[in-house]
Amino acid sequence: MSSLSRELVFLILQFLDEEKFKETVHKLEQESGFYFNMKYFEEQVQGGEWDEVERYLSGFTKVDDNRYSMKIFFEIRKQKYLEALDKQDRARAVEILVKDLKVFSSFNEELYKEITQLLTLDNFRENEQLSKYGDTKSARNIMLMELKKLIEANPLFRDKLTFPALKASRLRTLINQSLNWQHQLCKNPRPNPDIKTLFVDHTCQPPNGTRAAPPQNSPLVAGLPKGGAFPSLGTHSPFQPAAPPSATALAGWMANSAPAAAPHAAVAPGPATLTGPPNPGALLKRPRTPPINPTAMDYQSADSEHLLKRSRPVAQTIDEVNYAGSSLTQSSCSSDDLPKLLVRTLNQGSGVMSMDFHPVHQTILLVGTNVGEIGIWEVGSKEKLAQRAFKVWDISACSMPMQASLVKDPAVAVNRTMWSPDGTLLGVAFSKHVVQLYAYNGAGDLRPHLEIDAHIGSVNDIAFSHPNKQLCIITCGDDKTIKVWDATTGRRQYTFEGHDAPVYSVCPHHKESIQFIFSTALDGKIKAWLYDHLGSRVDYDAPGHWCTTMAYSADGTRLFSCGTSKDGESFLVEWNESEGALKRSYSGFRKRSAIIVQFDTTKNRFLAAGDEFLIKFWDMDNTSVLTSTDAEGGLPASPRLRFNKEGSLLAVTTSDNGIKILSNSDGLRLLRTFESRAFEGGKILMDAAASSKTAAVSQLVAVSAPSGSIGGALPPAGSISAPNGVDSNRGLEAKPRVAEETNERGKNWKLMEINDHGQCRAIRLPDTLPASKVSRLIYTNSGVAILALASNAVHKLWKWQRNERNMSGKTLNVCQASASIAPQLWQPSSGILMTNDISETNPEEAVPCIALSKNDSYVMSASGGKISLFNMMTFKVMTTFMPPPPAATFLAFHPQDNNIIAIGMEDSTIQIYNVRVDEVKSKLKGHSKKITGLAFSNALNVLVSSGADAQINVWSIDGWEKRKSKAIQIPAGRGGSNATGDTKVQFHNDHLRLLVVHETQLAIYDASKLERVRQWVPRDPFSATLSAATYSCDSQLVYAGFSDGSVGVFDGESLWPRCRVASSAYIPQGITSTNVYPLVIAAHPSEPLQFALGLSDGSVQVLEPSETEGKWGTCTSSDNGAVVSTPSNSAAGNQNSEQAAR
Repeated sequence: MSSLSRELVFLILQFLDEEKFKETVHKLEQESGFYFNMKYFEEQVQGGEWDEVERYLSGFTKVDDNRYSMKIFFEIRKQKYLEALDKQDRARAVEILVKDLKVFSSFNEELYKEITQLLTLDNFRENEQLSKYGDTKSARNIMLMELKKLIEANPLFRDKLTFPALKASRLRTLINQSLNWQHQLCKNPRPNPDIKTLFVDHTCQPPNGTRAAPPQNSPLVAGLPKGGAFPSLGTHSPFQPAAPPSATALAGWMANSAPAAAPHAAVAPGPATLTGPPNPGALLKRPRTPPINPTAMDYQSADSEHLLKRSRPVAQTIDEVNYAGSSLTQSSCSSDDLPKLLVRTLNQGSGVMSMDFHPVHQTILLVGTNVGEIGIWEVGSKEKLAQRAFKVWDISACSMPMQASLVKDPAVAVNRTMWSPDGTLLGVAFSKHVVQLYAYNGAGDLRPHLEIDAHIGSVNDIAFSHPNKQLCIITCGDDKTIKVWDATTGRRQYTFEGHDAPVYSVCPHHKESIQFIFSTALDGKIKAWLYDHLGSRVDYDAPGHWCTTMAYSADGTRLFSCGTSKDGESFLVEWNESEGALKRSYSGFRKRSAIIVQFDTTKNRFLAAGDEFLIKFWDMDNTSVLTSTDAEGGLPASPRLRFNKEGSLLAVTTSDNGIKILSNSDGLRLLRTFESRAFEGGKILMDAAASSKTAAVSQLVAVSAPSGSIGGALPPAGSISAPNGVDSNRGLEAKPRVAEETNERGKNWKLMEINDHGQCRAIRLPDTLPASKVSRLIYTNSGVAILALASNAVHKLWKWQRNERNMSGKTLNVCQASASIAPQLWQPSSGILMTNDISETNPEEAVPCIALSKNDSYVMSASGGKISLFNMMTFKVMTTFMPPPPAATFLAFHPQDNNIIAIGMEDSTIQIYNVRVDEVKSKLKGHSKKITGLAFSNALNVLVSSGADAQINVWSIDGWEKRKSKAIQIPAGRGGSNATGDTKVQFHNDHLRLLVVHETQLAIYDASKLERVRQWVPRDPFSATLSAATYSCDSQLVYAGFSDGSVGVFDGESLWPRCRVASSAYIPQGITSTNVYPLVIAAHPSEPLQFALGLSDGSVQVLEPSETEGKWGTCTSSDNGAVVSTPSNSAAGNQNSEQAAR
């Protein structure tokens, strides 16, 4: 049976389980022999259903298949025999002895005779070996433990003990997608097709020729039970979460590869009869449906199919399914997404052997060389942050073989460098015995952590892993072993032996709760190990039978390997884990390579390898080379390469001991941040370091610096006193930071005052609906629209159109929000408004909340009533759930599972709600007043909450237990230490720093320690209270609104104020601006200098700096205390004069 047919059986098993066809499920399991349901088997054994136990086993093994199978059947029949004797049913015991146990006499006649003699005893417990036999129940449980060990060790069950990880109702989803595709291909589709059969392809004859949205009223779609996940079969269901593996388990992880790893061409969207395009680049473009009505809103509607998969109006399955052609803004991977543009050249000075980008700070590159050096580069600024030459830290602790090796030949090379998953440690494998671990605290702060004399000879590879939730480092070497070490203490935990040649590489991974390691050796053998002492579980032959490295795609669903044979033939292949066979082999390598070819993966879509003085790229689903680049020349024959985490940058080695950095458009945006900051601050930093005098601190702000000094430009100690209104103890909370960070804060930002319309670009969004103050405001993730939630519970959506001209007459072909072009207040053709549930509540008094799906296809929202889920294309309510009391006050999607939502409540609790099963999984208690902010961190794996009690709590995502809690410090004179007020939280792009917004302050916290590292307190001219604030999309700026109508732009690192925008600069002339101020503020998702304001008068404004300025604020340098730059206006000039006078 083919792999796809096998997967179809699993889909049918899932369907039968969801439909509660209990007997049929187990019959199909037994007849197909694909999945052994251990829970069901246990239940039958414990119930003494011996006939069913053997019948079920017969689908997977026979008595004489192997010694494990023989032992399994013998234990079952022996137990049946003993139970008959215990009941004094001699006739039944004789029948079992003759019919069932007789078969074993030919293998062990003495044992059979001994069993027969039990018939002569009044109580078989008189036999010494059976003297401890208890009652029937305990005997069955003891036997069951032995059976489980035998089954897990039996190679016939190797890939049959774990059910694939499938989303609920996967078969129904595939049918829905097929129906949706068929409807898209209808020549005259009807808006609400009546689909009554699956036996023939769907067609419909509409009353008119307009193209409609995909079907939403299909009986298949609308008639599904709750959440697309039907009640399970109980404790013996195969679809329960996998239990932890036993010590002897083969674990079944080879069969647990996700279904996505099946040949993608067989399930790609589009008709089965379509042939692939001849152009390799075109293969990246997924088939698209015929265009929808071009005047319609181009939001995806595909999610509605998943969100309507049930009869109850709650617990929708929220899957981010993108149907081809359903959105003009939908991104599809193409060769343009590959980093091929040369943007940086770094001179390392010695041959580069290994590279690795930092997992969080994606422009930091770790490099190891052939002379034993390691270096850390900031690619954005082309600065080498740190460099260390090889040195044994403690020679006395080294083994004699290592000391002898170093004396004989002191030359040492780096074989592999790697960051730990959180980027706080880095590991280095050297060509002689040793592994060194450094602690990295940022800005070049590199400190020795551990030195391990790991292997005899060369340490060929290292990797980090988390077995048992403990960080470990895995090493392999010339001594033919793999070793696992505690990354904190350096204690060895496991040693894996079994290779017959030096081990070349390791690749740790996990499937569900199963942790394992792949290893490759120089004889071409691939083995796999669980974290136990029971030896290798797998023995494959790598193509080429020599040096091979292995890697998974970023989502962990697809396994690849790349290597070179002794004859120089290179191989890049994808593996079918369940069968241990090659799935596809990629072509395009030269026939003979003198060096082992290196490779990497990115975006779950592309492969890259260095060959023939080029970087060659493949689409994972196509074996032919997609494209290649020579990086403008200078590459060696087989260059080494490494992608950063997002795939926006690619580091490539050069033949002159350098590194070239290639980039795509996303990488360019990432690097522009550093270029801008270097241009504005480079000279200033040098002047600030050289000058013994520091420019006087502005009277406008009070910033809490690490040492307790005030302001973004740090003055000498004792040069100023803390201004009034600043908490004098705030410095005690924050630990001292490294010196280079202090230098970075040495920038002087001259406060730019913007008072007139001509000094910035501002546009008031057109609005024909009744005005009501704007309570919530967000940009769509695509950046082409703005969604506002008004206090009357009505949503408003503005959409920017394509091919508009800005005020300068330049054509803008890219659809993006802009302050130069007026958008359209968009509504569907039905004219309905997207209105929240407000039954039994006053929306004007409620605390509204809103969250948008990642692909902009639906929005979740509440205004004091039930939480509503809206289709963004039709504005229709797809479902409502969680009626008050208590009412929801904040919504946040889980970063890894779009079906998990954190819901802050009015009663101060946080409910972790699973939409798919309509169930509150956890209820978090730690606040005393309503929840006003929630933010997830991928890097720290935590949820941070804030409330109207001015409290911040940190919760672990794994178990939802509270890790840390802290009350924000209210500045003196602003309400006292017990003051409360709405507190908002937002993570920096690095997911490590946290912006905290309160009416009394802006603050930045180190979220890992919940320690404050920056604080800004409003002062003249920002004398009003804060009303809202947010990071810019690149986290380099903070936009803040104030209750007097002004807007402040602050440096995202130091919180130094850069610009003040008065309300007169953005409120149109002729409109009364009294008591009009920003209630909410939103930052554009990809344009760092654009933000939007939701105002108390119900209007929405979009602001950008003027085209002449090009930025918010002006960075100045100081020379002996005098301001060098010229004020941009009189207000700023007056302010600067006051600074100099101080």
